[in-house]
Amino acid sequence: MEIVLCVTGSIAAIEAVKLARELRRQGATVKCFMSDDACNLIHPNAMEFATGQKVVVDLTGEIEHVKYAQTDLVLVAPATANVISKFAYKIADNPINTLLITAFGHETPIVFVPSMHDSMYNAVEGNIQKLKDEGITFLEPKLEEGKAKFPDIHDIALQAMRELYLNSPEGQKSNLLGKNVLVSAGSTYEAIDKVRGITNRSSGKMGVEIAKEAFRRGAEVTMLCGKIETRIPKLFHVVEAESTDKMEESLQKLVPGNDVFVSAAAVSDFTVHSQGQDKISSDSDLTLKLKRAPKIISSVKDINPDIFLVGFKAEYQVSDEELVESARRRMEESHANLMVANDVAVEGAGFGSDQNEVIILDGDLWTVPLTSKAEIAKRVLDKILEKL
Repeated sequence: MEIVLCVTGSIAAIEAVKLARELRRQGATVKCFMSDDACNLIHPNAMEFATGQKVVVDLTGEIEHVKYAQTDLVLVAPATANVISKFAYKIADNPINTLLITAFGHETPIVFVPSMHDSMYNAVEGNIQKLKDEGITFLEPKLEEGKAKFPDIHDIALQAMRELYLNSPEGQKSNLLGKNVLVSAGSTYEAIDKVRGITNRSSGKMGVEIAKEAFRRGAEVTMLCGKIETRIPKLFHVVEAESTDKMEESLQKLVPGNDVFVSAAAVSDFTVHSQGQDKISSDSDLTLKLKRAPKIISSVKDINPDIFLVGFKAEYQVSDEELVESARRRMEESHANLMVANDVAVEGAGFGSDQNEVIILDGDLWTVPLTSKAEIAKRVLDKILEKL
């Protein structure tokens, strides 16, 4: 994967070193072009360190604008009003705009990440729309404090990975473009009184990795979130649902509009029978009566029979045979198309870990040994794409 990163003269250029490093962590080779104004903010040596390659600041006899135009992706981050407007009208008076025009002629994917004062952002809205109509992708900035601010670098990298995948031979053959994917994640919280409650130790990391992988493969992603202990990309639509009841209520609204639902949230098996209206006194012992919570995954197919349903089944300290049998029962009860089962007692694969060890069932059975949750997400999305 080869990315040409174009850094222009926004103050957000100071984030370009971190961005280049993150792109390389994702497996990309990065070549950098810098404008004169960008060089006034950060030294080209910094970008050479970040990318491991010489930085292009001037066009020479090597005709760099042609040499690097047929790359896998051109990423303009940050993108100023100047570079956007000149490219909208195909003005080539600097190395970056000359590269962009050449890349556009080769139909190379191009992504812009605007960063400027909001008045300038509003002023170039027409130019942005003109480029969008020509097939150019824009990653929306954070609009706050009177500025169109640079998004989080992890979101920029995720958008870049999406563009690279969709324009790769693999992505052109099999993708989720046009599909709406709903992912639940995290733990639910069941109130005892106004200040206390019962919950579980789910971090939401697995659900977030599933959502990221679905987005990378072209889906429009909605996350239904309980308590989450990891960052959620701003590229997703997020619906918060603290309790089991709220999650069930939200599913009634969300399931009809989605093609795939991955139920990765650890929804409570029990709720409090009678909640205290105020803060319960701690002056005496308390007996807490719990009632079984509904298995909300079992109602999904009733709401939308055509949805592709993926369930997760966690057990504690059981044999592989018991784990598979438990997952099969849940699969039959919920009419799920796919079930992912894991034993949270496995060392290194417990709650909050960045790794997991799972068994994937869809009639057949696949064992995924201990690996990163990001890798497991890829395996799960592979299976979804095989079946859709």
